[in-house]
Amino acid sequence: MSGVTIGVDVGGTTIAAGLVTADGLVLEHAEAPTHARGAGRALETIVELLDRLRDSARVRGVVVTGVGVGVPGTVDAERGVVGVDVNYAPELASLPLAERLRSRVEVPVFVDNDVNALVLAEWMWGADRGARSLVMLALGTGVGGGIVLDGRLHRGAAGSAGELGHVPIDFNGPPCVCGGRGCFKSYVSGTDIARRGQERLGRPIAAAEVFRLAAAGQPEAEAIVEEVCRALGAGLAVIVNGLNPERVLLAGSVAKSLRPLEARIRASLADYAFAAAIAATRLEILSLDKDATVRGGAALVRYETDRRRTPR
Repeated sequence: MSGVTIGVDVGGTTIAAGLVTADGLVLEHAEAPTHARGAGRALETIVELLDRLRDSARVRGVVVTGVGVGVPGTVDAERGVVGVDVNYAPELASLPLAERLRSRVEVPVFVDNDVNALVLAEWMWGADRGARSLVMLALGTGVGGGIVLDGRLHRGAAGSAGELGHVPIDFNGPPCVCGGRGCFKSYVSGTDIARRGQERLGRPIAAAEVFRLAAAGQPEAEAIVEEVCRALGAGLAVIVNGLNPERVLLAGSVAKSLRPLEARIRASLADYAFAAAIAATRLEILSLDKDATVRGGAALVRYETDRRRTPR
């Protein structure tokens, strides 16, 4: 019997999971509303999906060798304990999630920040496989980051590396949910783009519609999108100047809307970053499929298994 891993992605509205082969192929994808079992019961949803996929693996004649879980927010990856800032599933805060799931599935379980898992999948199986240094920005409801430096996932001393959405780019900018002011996230997340759209257009509006209106020439929407592009230039310059990676990847729902604006983003980046650093860094806006996030959990299993077997 061949082996597979189960990758899990915990989102605010949906939890996705999948059976993933050693080369990153998703054999089966399953998902459910995060709180399908009721408010505060995300853990039960995760367990249900794991049970469903383990049954499917048995039917397929494959063995589940590990489980990897990506969670929004900070994580103590060594112990598999979720941090306190899991805003979209607060019942998981401070939970020893790896231990809880390991007792259920009886295979190794690894837990990390969701974008850390996602960048590992891109590094292992995506177009950027083999890069020595790689930074991913996930631009969606919030802004997350994942960093690979010198062939190793960079988590930082407290597991907070990659919180690039909370780099301040404007001393006098708006307050952020983190308690800071003028954070990068406050200009480029889908939530904040929609908030500014509502303030300026006087009605509820989604971030994607702000971009569509701007493309059609609506002045207020154009002004918001111009702010987004300028902020992206400043935020990306922090990455390009500070880390000088080979690749910078943009992913997420907002990134899809940014694809037609790539030239403007590059021009804004050139206003803030060193020319030599820009020349050495390839910027790419990704179009990820629905399996990308569960592939991230599987990549986490592979990475942690190798790392713990041969510690550096």
